[in-house]
Amino acid sequence: MLFRGKNSEIDCMANSANRIEVTMETLLDSVQLAEGITERVARAAGFTDDDCLKIGMSVREGVINAFRYGNEEQRHKKIQLQFEFTDDKFVVHIADQGRGFDLRQVPDPLAEENLLKTSGRGIFLMRTFMDEFEVRRTAEGGAELVMAKKLVQRQSAPHLQDK
Repeated sequence: MLFRGKNSEIDCMANSANRIEVTMETLLDSVQLAEGITERVARAAGFTDDDCLKIGMSVREGVINAFRYGNEEQRHKKIQLQFEFTDDKFVVHIADQGRGFDLRQVPDPLAEENLLKTSGRGIFLMRTFMDEFEVRRTAEGGAELVMAKKLVQRQSAPHLQDK
């Protein structure tokens, strides 16, 4: 499945009944496309409209960080987005080709000295909107965000090919 934006192209491939992988160029246009794809996949999985927006915004923030900080806006670098369904949760992976980062070094956006800063709230939003959040280092040295939202309306993982 191929998604096209104004200046970008996203290759989306369903590897199995419960996993979708998307490879994106490092373009600002990819942020909106990733959010839209995420919301559609979450809706197909049976999440409420409110949860779809929260999951979509979390992916938007993660892809913005991969675009700006991880890949440093270098178009030749790729952003990997993966959706996976287990029996009880919807898991999202966002990986960049940057140098990685230490989550402990990210300033608290709620600290008084950071309240008026124009950036730094993405990780806070991802942690707030998702049930699980962690940062890993990829084998190549980049950052991988892993976020999950519990499936509450289904007994088992949905079959994406049926949607």
